[in-house]
Amino acid sequence: MAKELKFVMLLDCYGDLLTDHQRSIMELYYCEDLSLAEIGQPLDITRQAVRSIIKRTEDILLNYEEKLGFAERLRKMRECFHNIEAAAEHITDENTRNIILSETAKGGELL
Repeated sequence: MAKELKFVMLLDCYGDLLTDHQRSIMELYYCEDLSLAEIGQPLDITRQAVRSIIKRTEDILLNYEEKLGFAERLRKMRECFHNIEAAAEHITDENTRNIILSETAKGGELL
């Protein structure tokens, strides 16, 4: 998994556990794809300070995932739903196929 995608997923799972400042900087960096300078300028902090906050927050997110494992479980559940949907496409009974596809769509929305 690409590093950027990994941290976006971790931020999605654990972002509410971060301070507003940490979450904001991580969202600007990983979700909005802003540079360190673009993030630091309006906050009146240096590029190095932004990088330091990002590195510390990455460590925090990785620690949460190591201890709790929610992002990995979520990834595996999404993969299972995808596999069920792919298998359902081969079911010849249209009613059964539609029921399975409908239920997996509902399950996917819950994730």
